Amino acid sequence: MPEKTLDVLFHETLKDIYYAERQILKALPKMARAAQSADTKAAFEKHREETEGHVERLQQVFEIVGKRAQGKTCEAIQGIIAEGEEIIEEFKGSPALDAGLISAAQAVEHYEIARYGTLKTWAQQLALNEAALLLDQTLQEEGATDKALSKLAVSAANVQAKNTA
Repeated sequence: MPEKTLDVLFHETLKDIYYAERQILKALPKMARAAQSADTKAAFEKHREETEGHVERLQQVFEIVGKRAQGKTCEAIQGIIAEGEEIIEEFKGSPALDAGLISAAQAVEHYEIARYGTLKTWAQQLALNEAALLLDQTLQEEGATDKALSKLAVSAANVQAKNTA
């Protein structure tokens, strides 16, 4: 068994977020199809394109550390995605659907922000400067997506859900 070092922890966490991003790529089209407003659909479609870039960056980070890009089952993201699927089923046709979808998407974003922030810090501590820059780029995009989702929720989806109750 390999020694439990920060380097090993970094690699294991990298596999976790790689798996998560690939699962998110599968979930975003379902969320876009389920969304009722054009703005919510567009937000999920835009984030799907960004997520493809996140996967590519992660593949670059794997190359930097000399490891094969591979995922490791991430039960946390599976649970968050399952909650999103529940919202689709339970609120289909409801004025609250988009608010629920945005909430589920933000849960995903917050998980990703936590992972990328940690990975960036560890990459810096391990003197993996190029990897740290790539991870920071994704971290910044995840933060921007979270802010855009908040704005969409407050300005439209939550209002729609409340006003038709």
